[in-house]
Amino acid sequence: MQSWITVILMYAAIFAVFYFLFIRPQKKKENALKEMRNSLKVGDKVTTIGGIIANVAKVEEDSVILEIGPNRTKVPFEKWAIGTVESKEVQA
Repeated sequence: MQSWITVILMYAAIFAVFYFLFIRPQKKKENALKEMRNSLKVGDKVTTIGGIIANVAKVEEDSVILEIGPNRTKVPFEKWAIGTVESKEVQA
């Protein structure tokens, strides 16, 4: 009986370690990315997960229209494809 309790406690400890070292930080990172993508605004400078640097021209429910290059070509992207956002800074 005592050995079963030890085994159960060992498995619980291993699960707790995995949860706090791997699962919880990953969920926090996913939530931060989701929040960042949902707070996109027109004029924000973004980088896609493919490395394209562009400005946000229009924000839709599940996608964004990005202006790319000197000709300001407008290209649609899914929101999940946005990797980083650098908000438009107000210049004095």
